[in-house]
Amino acid sequence: MGKILKNSWALFTGFAILITAHGLQGNLLGVRAVLEEFNYFSTGLLMSGYFVGYFVGANLSPQLVSRVGHIRVFAAFASMASLSSLIHIVFVDPIVWIFARFLTGFSMIGIFVIVESWLNDRANNRTRGKVLSLYMFITFFGFAIGNLLLNISNPIEYEPFILISLLFSIALVPILLTKKKPPKFKKTTTMKVKELFKISPFGSFSMFCSGFLFSAIFTLSAVYATIMNLSIFEVSILLVLITLAGAFFQWPIGYLSDKNDRRIIIILCAILAVIFCFLSIAFSGASFANLFIENMVKFNYFSTTMDKGKLFIFITLMSGMILPLFSLNLALVNDYISKEKFVAAGAGLNVIFGLGAMAGPIICSALMYKFGPNGFFLHLIIFLFLIIVFGIYRMTKRTYKDNPDSTFTPLPRDITPLGIELDPTTGADLSNTDKK
Repeated sequence: MGKILKNSWALFTGFAILITAHGLQGNLLGVRAVLEEFNYFSTGLLMSGYFVGYFVGANLSPQLVSRVGHIRVFAAFASMASLSSLIHIVFVDPIVWIFARFLTGFSMIGIFVIVESWLNDRANNRTRGKVLSLYMFITFFGFAIGNLLLNISNPIEYEPFILISLLFSIALVPILLTKKKPPKFKKTTTMKVKELFKISPFGSFSMFCSGFLFSAIFTLSAVYATIMNLSIFEVSILLVLITLAGAFFQWPIGYLSDKNDRRIIIILCAILAVIFCFLSIAFSGASFANLFIENMVKFNYFSTTMDKGKLFIFITLMSGMILPLFSLNLALVNDYISKEKFVAAGAGLNVIFGLGAMAGPIICSALMYKFGPNGFFLHLIIFLFLIIVFGIYRMTKRTYKDNPDSTFTPLPRDITPLGIELDPTTGADLSNTDKK
């Protein structure tokens, strides 16, 4: 591990600063959108703008890196991300913010591609598992710190946006000053959606639904918490708990999935997440329009006042059940293919995930408009229910296939195919990069 840090300290330092700024920006915008009284539809479009930019950038970034090199593209994208933060404070308008979020998504995917290809070049077949673990730790730690930075100033002021811009700019310094030569960019192949669905209908469908789930959790949790009149400190703590749950729950759930039919684990996670969603609704103290929860409240099944302690616990547990789904779906698809195709399958599943993620915030915000803030949980329940029903159906159609080459690997939510290649189980040959 010491050698890895010595060879890649500049990359990890720059990325840690950058991911901290990224974690702060996304949730700051959610809080600010509520304070600016943006309507639900505008807020949903705003949050979806990031994933549209992310999806577009995923297709264009590799071409740019191949044409002008890693360092120039990294500098350009970090500068663009810094610029997008400043746009938010100069033009406080939903339409302008949608465009700015598009720029952020476009920039961030380019940065992730560059960082992960650089890590591939620094790793070899003995160290890539450690590199991936360190990368995951920095990603989740950076997001957690970014969420805590919500407390440095009032979100209605301009200072937090200036800080984000500064962090994006500072992240450039260690990477631009490193003496290490940038790697030669290697493109990855992608499996078509139709082929992936044929290989694993449930894994592909669950990944599609996961896009709707993840995008809502990571963009509208701050909106939900602010509407529920939580203080900025309480909002930041809740977001940190969500982020850490996504990290720490992956290992025990992954262990169980390697020992059992992975489809059962996915279904059980979805069932438990639905239960925790209903419990979160129950202890939120907010009305759920005309749905049956309101009638249960009237009959004293639940309290009509918010129990913040229990609300935080159940939202954390809910996140802990949902956020490992990306890695579970990836491992499930890998159960039905050879390890040589793992990276290509991961690239295709990223496309499927992105299609759901682009629409997730829009649908979730529409449900929040229709049913109040607890429409956030209704959105999650709908797509979790679809995973449960389709999973049970598929279990009656196909027996589980145990693939010794496929194991669960905890992964960050923004991982690209180049990052997936760091997983030792993919069979990617990185042995000739040891000289780095």
